[in-house]
Amino acid sequence: MNADVKSLEAAREPDLPTMATPYVQPPPVGPRTHMRPLDFEDPFRWLVRGLKDMRQHPGIALFYGLCFWGMAQVLAVVFKHKPEYTLSLVSGCLLVGPFLAMGLYEVSRKSELGEVPEMSSSLMCWDQHIRSMAMLVLVLMVLELLWGRASLVVFAVFFNTGMPSTTGVIEAVFNPQNIEFLMAYLTVGGVFAALVYGLAVVSIPMILDRDTDAISAVITSMRVVFSHPGVMLLWGLLLSVLVLLALWPWALGIIVVGPWLGHASWHAYRGSVAWEESPEEAVTLGSSN
Repeated sequence: MNADVKSLEAAREPDLPTMATPYVQPPPVGPRTHMRPLDFEDPFRWLVRGLKDMRQHPGIALFYGLCFWGMAQVLAVVFKHKPEYTLSLVSGCLLVGPFLAMGLYEVSRKSELGEVPEMSSSLMCWDQHIRSMAMLVLVLMVLELLWGRASLVVFAVFFNTGMPSTTGVIEAVFNPQNIEFLMAYLTVGGVFAALVYGLAVVSIPMILDRDTDAISAVITSMRVVFSHPGVMLLWGLLLSVLVLLALWPWALGIIVVGPWLGHASWHAYRGSVAWEESPEEAVTLGSSN
């Protein structure tokens, strides 16, 4: 009887650590990221590698380049005839653009693995990451809407007759008397552009590569920017200058520059983010090799 009572009491008591049982730290859950060291030559290396990927798969690059060119043409036509609808169309481009860029990342990813990328796989590579991509696109759309509202405030302050037409906007940009308008508009646009750039510079290829959630991808993207502000500023300037040059004349250059920068952005992610595997995954990878 006493033995049964002692066994019941022992079953109720939790297993407490003893001096004879050493503490073993549990392994980390899943892979973790750390920032790679970067220098000012790395952005140019990313461009060279992106150009190599584009040359290896010219047909796929041409398809995506024509898609980017079509988006630019639609934006130009709407801005010329119905400028009030331009921001709404930009919101739609923010929905389509990341998915198009993701296809280019998939081509570079497979080329890096030694596989042969196909057009169909690049077009549908986002279907397994739809939740994370939807959350990220939602964040970008919110920022774009706030950007649009801030731009309206700038226009309202400097244009007392209401929203200007397309001709009015062009005159305002090239009129030296509107220096205050230019400074305010560029300041507001620069702040939002820098924020969007910081959130998205490596987040989309990271989602494709590791199927991570949008929050982790955005945090890692901001870590890259804050870890190497000079290098990432140079990378952003290179992207901006090349895109602006590609838009003249008639945005024909975007057919080449768009896919080129898409492939280069994948290498920017691979060159700036390193993954530290958990012990279990390291053993698995070692045994598979």
